[in-house]
Amino acid sequence: MKKSITALASLFITSSIFASEVTVTINTQNNESLPGAVVYLTPTQPSAIEAPTATAIMDQVARKFEPHILAVQKDTPVSFPNSDSIKHHVYSFSPAKVFELQLYRGSETDPVIFGKTGTVELGCNVHDWMLGYIYVVDTPYFKQSDESNVVTVDVPNGEYELKVWHPRLKDKDASQTRTINITAPAQFTVSMQQSLLPAAQDLDDEIDEFSDYE
Repeated sequence: MKKSITALASLFITSSIFASEVTVTINTQNNESLPGAVVYLTPTQPSAIEAPTATAIMDQVARKFEPHILAVQKDTPVSFPNSDSIKHHVYSFSPAKVFELQLYRGSETDPVIFGKTGTVELGCNVHDWMLGYIYVVDTPYFKQSDESNVVTVDVPNGEYELKVWHPRLKDKDASQTRTINITAPAQFTVSMQQSLLPAAQDLDDEIDEFSDYE
């Protein structure tokens, strides 16, 4: 019996140490760039996943959320420093996380823990144009795209569901899921079937009546 248990444990350890590099390219209509897209791979079989320990940061700079899109693993604490010289009032009514950080600046708030997967849309009660997103995934295997629409993720060999999310993707594309089996370095292309939703427009801060609010 001991030998069987030892053999199974050895097999698990041996298989878990093999990892492969997965490269994903996002193709959009009209070859538009889609920076910030969240590419994530969720194991199809239950496995031990380390809980997040680092605190992520969603800053507020020049009256905008920075970054515009932040991807985090479930149960990650997120800090919301305000690097502006004026106060902000951050809130979300999203089902994945309802919270409110009343008027503050600097680092006067405690981190917020995001314990449910999904999209969290952020706003500011003082500056209506401020819009940001936190996307919470139940996997440590995720990356966000840059201007090239390409990401590379290292994952242990095994079977995964590959998904892509971005606020500019329409429902049909946003729910696109592909099951992949990783046994060696691999490349995949995810093609969006619909045109992207309009990008958030930059608004002129100078017209804000609260621009001098302290």
